[in-house]
Amino acid sequence: MNSQLSTLNSQLSTLNIAIFVSGSGTNCENIIRYFSGSESISTTLVVSNRADAFALERAKRLGVPSCVVPKADLNNPDVILPLLRANDIGFIVLAGFLPLIPDFLIEAYPHRIVNIHPALLPKHGGKGMWGHHVHEAVKAAGDTETGITVHYVSPVCDGGEIIAQFSTPVSPDDTPETIADKVHVLEMAHFPEVLEQVFEQLDEQ
Repeated sequence: MNSQLSTLNSQLSTLNIAIFVSGSGTNCENIIRYFSGSESISTTLVVSNRADAFALERAKRLGVPSCVVPKADLNNPDVILPLLRANDIGFIVLAGFLPLIPDFLIEAYPHRIVNIHPALLPKHGGKGMWGHHVHEAVKAAGDTETGITVHYVSPVCDGGEIIAQFSTPVSPDDTPETIADKVHVLEMAHFPEVLEQVFEQLDEQ
């Protein structure tokens, strides 16, 4: 009986997260692996707007359920909200997810949607600034540093409250490709740890 009660308490205290992703899913896999041994955090669902996103294959290999949610369904509260509720999702992580998050979803998950941006916001943010577009902009601007920004999602694209930033130097010899590699190193090293800190703060609220 005590064992059953302990299991129930563990289940009640588990935060189920959904990872939204559009591409290959390296950040997605990194997050899944990071929390795989956690008793309080469960990667419950991977959502992609693209059926050909390799992130879906990564999720399958790691035993995490996934689904494809086209942009029209993402913007339909009668589709996306029941899906998240059915999986008891308490937090959403955007890991290379390209569509804008609709306002109704932000309202349903206040301060519970986090995004990672491959630059030091407010530089090189906003509509159309993703992936190689960001790294090309960093190179064109002659920036001497770039990095990653983890931030809450707000109705303003890349305009939500900044949680953490990590930087890396950019040299004149760097190309958009080598800049991307440097940023990727930061993502792998820091994104899951920042998420863990955010989740711990939820427990304190």
